[in-house]
Amino acid sequence: MNAAIVGSFGVPPRYGAFADPVAADGESIVTVAAAGLHQIVKSLANGTHYGSAGELPFIPGVDGVGRLPDGRRVYFGISRSPFGTFAELAPTANKMYLPLPEGIGDATAAGIANPAMSSWVALKMRAKFVAGESVLILGATGTAGQLAVQIARRLGARRVVAAGRNPGALEKLRELGADVVISLDQEHDALVSAFRREIAEAGVDIVLDYLWGPPAESVIEAISRKGLRTAGARVRFVQIGEMAGKTISLPAAALRSSGIELLGSGFGSASMEQIWAALAAFFDAAVQSPFRFEIRTAPLSDVETLWNSRETGARLVFQP
Repeated sequence: MNAAIVGSFGVPPRYGAFADPVAADGESIVTVAAAGLHQIVKSLANGTHYGSAGELPFIPGVDGVGRLPDGRRVYFGISRSPFGTFAELAPTANKMYLPLPEGIGDATAAGIANPAMSSWVALKMRAKFVAGESVLILGATGTAGQLAVQIARRLGARRVVAAGRNPGALEKLRELGADVVISLDQEHDALVSAFRREIAEAGVDIVLDYLWGPPAESVIEAISRKGLRTAGARVRFVQIGEMAGKTISLPAAALRSSGIELLGSGFGSASMEQIWAALAAFFDAAVQSPFRFEIRTAPLSDVETLWNSRETGARLVFQP
């Protein structure tokens, strides 16, 4: 079969021939129709993600849409190493696929599922969100962040605060459901003051963090309190991505002086059962009322050329 092949870390996969997968017990072979180029796919392919096994060569891709041997159209994920979803064929465990409802196209489902899962799982499974709570999204101008704004609103958030750098995308977020937008492109003290003002005046129950690094430090500083007379309100800070840095400086006083609770959301912190339940709920919600989400498609044969292209508001989806 033809596939994208990672032969060494740090360089784009090449398009070429790879041995066809053979189904093991409890597996099915999916004929792949579409697979999204998500941040986790790139991180695994360059060996920097915590899930990387360091084995070469392999086919990248963590999820996709295709058809089972009996013709059923499914969303599926987590192919057995060395196989991935950036190929004409991919193995998947029989418990690792969901029938796709009508009304969601192959490429749209392949592009939207991973970013949707990131915020839906973070809110419902990790933060235990309930309708009426306020959500701050750190990194809201990316494709996953824009979808997170819509999901928070759809789930019943009382207030949605969107923080990011791209000024055009920030204004667009108001149309998607954000009540307030905060630019990250300002001096540290001014940024901390902006976060602190929002927390003090309107309250923030949950932070969804796609960035980490300095922006996360600013939010945590804003949550921290001075003085001994009042207790800080509970804030669940859910770490999802690290687009702004892999580490932060975390003062011990920030934890002792506030009601902040640090959580992670991703493969390992959420069970596969939770992830698949979240995706099923999301697809049902998307059928009832579509989310605004842009994709752009390309043939898988262009993978080497397009691998490092910037994501400009649309998720890249490859079609074998």
